Amino acid sequence: MSLMDNFKDWGKAQFLDVVQWMDASQDMMAWRFDFRGQEIQNGGKLIVRESQAAAFLNEGKFADIFAEPDTYTLNTQNLPILATLKGWKYGFESPFKSDIVFVNLKLFNDLGWGTPNPIIMRDPDFGMIRVRAHGIYSIQIPKDKEAIATFIRQMVGTNGTYTVDECQEQLRKTISSKLADTLAEMKMGILDVNAKIDEVGDAVKQKLQAEFLTYGVSLAKLVVQPFTLPEEVEAMMDKRTSVGMMAPVMGAYTQLQVADSMPIAAANQGGIAGLGMGAGLGFGMGGMMAGQMSQAAQGLNPMNQGMAPQQAAPAAPAAPAKSLKEELTELKDLFDSQLLSQAEFDKQRAAIMAKHGMG
Repeated sequence: MSLMDNFKDWGKAQFLDVVQWMDASQDMMAWRFDFRGQEIQNGGKLIVRESQAAAFLNEGKFADIFAEPDTYTLNTQNLPILATLKGWKYGFESPFKSDIVFVNLKLFNDLGWGTPNPIIMRDPDFGMIRVRAHGIYSIQIPKDKEAIATFIRQMVGTNGTYTVDECQEQLRKTISSKLADTLAEMKMGILDVNAKIDEVGDAVKQKLQAEFLTYGVSLAKLVVQPFTLPEEVEAMMDKRTSVGMMAPVMGAYTQLQVADSMPIAAANQGGIAGLGMGAGLGFGMGGMMAGQMSQAAQGLNPMNQGMAPQQAAPAAPAAPAKSLKEELTELKDLFDSQLLSQAEFDKQRAAIMAKHGMG
């Protein structure tokens, strides 16, 4: 054999006996077999393992897709589609070579997602607010030849490898878009949304299923975590909660504040009368406290409730008596300041009128 014949034999492509994909990574979704000048031998073996699929492409067109785990013999007898293509029908001896793309069919679980920008929603209590959302989801390429072809065509393209991180860049944008559409359609306030977060997740998943399949990907799971509110909205909610907690006991709380202030006011100029004029709380106490103060001013023993008023020893007034107009004016000011309820106002007014002989 001449040197030229040896050079020709050396220049011929090496033939492959076995074509397979041993994936040691955890994030690879597709991998294009690297021939590097090699050609598949007629009668060679294609090994497709569990959770794998292999797609043959000739001149950029799909020829055969193997979605079931098995060991396939590559020849023109059992591959009729490949046998009709240029190169394959000549017993694999041709300058035309096919691409083989392996696809990972396993479940890619617990992938994170989040809204890149706040979602604007209309809330009945807080008006227009901006909220953020996040959660997890799981995807899988269906064991379906059409879905596999769609995934390679739409997502993988001509890449040698395709990872789940590359896939997530597109899918996350789709999740955020469908979430915003779902919130607009459900027309719920943010508090109702967080209370029914599972229903929101199911509605978003239903919208995403058809959208994901256009990429050849199936959405296996979607979890939406409770929405994150802006700081100003959370501060407003805290204030409303405090007011709501105080409302049932506001009257008693006001009376307690007045009672605690009485010793201090008594030590100052004007005494308890000064407390009523300066703080505007003279008539803020309940009828019982007003009665007790009157007894104390007249020098009566509170325990001797059965004693008639004429039996009590007269006591010098602590302060000049007020006119009817002055007392009614002060009472009205307290009522307008919402320190007295309507019932308390009516009761105090009747007492003042009776005191001046007009009841």
